[in-house]
Amino acid sequence: MIQYTKDNDGIAIISFDNKNSSVNVINEDLLADFEMHINDSVSDQSVKGIIITSSKKDFMLGADLKMIVGNNGPEQITAIAMRLHKVFRKMETGGKPVVAAINGTVLGGGYEVCLACHYRIALNDSRIQIGLPEVLLGLLPGGGGTQRLPRLIGIQEALPMLLEGKKLRPEQALKSGMVNQLVDSLEQLIPAAKQWIVNVGKKIQPWDEDGFKIPGGGIQSPKILMVLPAAAGLILKKTYGNYPAPIAIMNCIYEGLQLPLDRALMVEVRYFTNLVLTPESKNMIRTLFINMTEANKGEARPAGIPPSNLKKIGILGAGMMGAGIAYSAALNGLDIVLKDVTKAAAEKGKDYSVKILSEKLTKNQISQEKADELLNRIYTTENPADIAGCDLVIEAVFESRELKATVTKESEAVLSADAVFASNTSTLPITGLAKASARPKNFIGLHFFSPVDKMQLVEIILGEKTSDYAIATAIDFVKKIKKTPIVVNDGRGFFTSRVFSTYLFEGMECLAGGVSPALIENAGKMAGMPVGPLSLADEVSIELCYKINKQAEADSGKKNDAAAVAVINKFVEELQRPGKKAKKGFYEYPEGGKKVLWTELAKLYPVLSQQPNVEEIKKRLLYIQALEAVKCLEENIVTKPADADIGSILGWGFAPYTGGVISFIDSIGLKKFVAECNILAKKYGKRFKPTNKLKAMAAEGKSFYQERTAEVMEVM
Repeated sequence: MIQYTKDNDGIAIISFDNKNSSVNVINEDLLADFEMHINDSVSDQSVKGIIITSSKKDFMLGADLKMIVGNNGPEQITAIAMRLHKVFRKMETGGKPVVAAINGTVLGGGYEVCLACHYRIALNDSRIQIGLPEVLLGLLPGGGGTQRLPRLIGIQEALPMLLEGKKLRPEQALKSGMVNQLVDSLEQLIPAAKQWIVNVGKKIQPWDEDGFKIPGGGIQSPKILMVLPAAAGLILKKTYGNYPAPIAIMNCIYEGLQLPLDRALMVEVRYFTNLVLTPESKNMIRTLFINMTEANKGEARPAGIPPSNLKKIGILGAGMMGAGIAYSAALNGLDIVLKDVTKAAAEKGKDYSVKILSEKLTKNQISQEKADELLNRIYTTENPADIAGCDLVIEAVFESRELKATVTKESEAVLSADAVFASNTSTLPITGLAKASARPKNFIGLHFFSPVDKMQLVEIILGEKTSDYAIATAIDFVKKIKKTPIVVNDGRGFFTSRVFSTYLFEGMECLAGGVSPALIENAGKMAGMPVGPLSLADEVSIELCYKINKQAEADSGKKNDAAAVAVINKFVEELQRPGKKAKKGFYEYPEGGKKVLWTELAKLYPVLSQQPNVEEIKKRLLYIQALEAVKCLEENIVTKPADADIGSILGWGFAPYTGGVISFIDSIGLKKFVAECNILAKKYGKRFKPTNKLKAMAAEGKSFYQERTAEVMEVM
């Protein structure tokens, strides 16, 4: 787990090297090794200084949270944190200068190792990230981060790092004071660390010196006494009290920074232990760390299929989605053929990459050489024959069966027999689209989310005839472009679009039922959704909702008489307010001003004199999504609770503090969830009626994650 050397000058090098993983994380074995080498180095009289670095590409990506969540009792969690504090304090007070030689990305517990060093030198590479992102998993830095970082750079400067989980590039980290020095090459890193030990060799941390004062002022200074209440108010405004971690971090800072470090670390341990035991933290860790780690490794990839050697990707349609896919693929070393009906249209799609790279160049996030290299990977064309030689083709044309069938046939005419064809449809069933294919075994769905370069999820959809080879190729591609795959079965709207639409529709049901539009929007945000349902409907396009519904009615032969559909029809057919793109929807979009709810809404949908309370609206908006997710599980559209949870958070921003749509139900408890659904069904209609299987599970005292574990054990 650790490579240890000592040179002739008495400088020890402790290099992290987790043999069982491609990255370094603090786990039981690494911690034991690290503790031993720190103790040995400190007690060895011949050691004049210690360098801590990594033998892997990245320095360290934090702690293995399985080590933490696997110890459910407060005593065990406290013991882990105290053990970390003990070894870090040994580094700080052992009488030997310790330098962190940061060769790659260092996050969370990894950066807390660096904070416990007396000096920090980083490689100046714009791909490196430095930060403490624990808050994004419902936690706080439990290795002294809440205490050392404010003491190092000041309270005001540390707040965004701790409360928002900001990650900095090396140049930004140097400017902030999070690192002390940069070097331009890996070859310079260890020599620079040795030089500091020989020439400076400071053996004491600033906070252990007599008369230490926190940079920028302590807790009781007038400036900080103004900053902290403002920060607390901003937290509540942004989180609506759904996330306990930011408040715990604020408390750690306020209480701990009025104490000596050793006592302050005990404050941090207390808050850390309490946070780990909260349902929010447990759910976020399970979904956003454990489940996502498995998904990112390609856990759903069929066994026995050799790795795909993907080199050249065809993209049909250079609109926003196609352009975004082209950029993401080229960024990760793939050659792209970007095709549209004209060369000019394809070039316009390539301009999307030009714009992103121009912004990166302005911010010094990429070199001109790297930007040119990326752009040279994107070849634009109008000729279908240029798709020849592509290993994978992704169509991202308009949601038209006829158009998709045309481009499928055009492409297959020039593709090799083992090339895979993927549709980036968001709603049209893959099995139906595959009918246009001469080789449906190699036909699959790849549903990206907009904007592609920022959205992490890709929903892989299987048609009835999709082969394991096509699934493996799709997963390999998603991994190659560093996104998170979930694999789902075919059905209208698949998983993400189907469940996400219920949020929009329930917002419109509330509107039609006389709930104040402002209450609807605020309830959505207070429930933990990114924006309110009416605002999101405008963003997505009310007209798109209209077209999808009309297609569904045509395919099923049944008219949808839901109140929400009547609202959509009125806005598109009568009012001609299709959404944000037309600057007319549920909101008005004044030129140069902030959007506001359309003033005529109250006339169209008179507001009830007695409004429901906000908790009931929040419940309606979240429960309807969770119920639809349950139906998707029961219909085998999505096959695992983990995929449903990942898809809901990454796909459309379902309240992250819940851990996702299924964890949300488990946290409430199935018995309580079913009872509350029955109450909602009586008040608002049968769409809230729980399924028979859900009722049976509730009666038996089961949960979805327990049920899944039992199924896996049965198979084993």
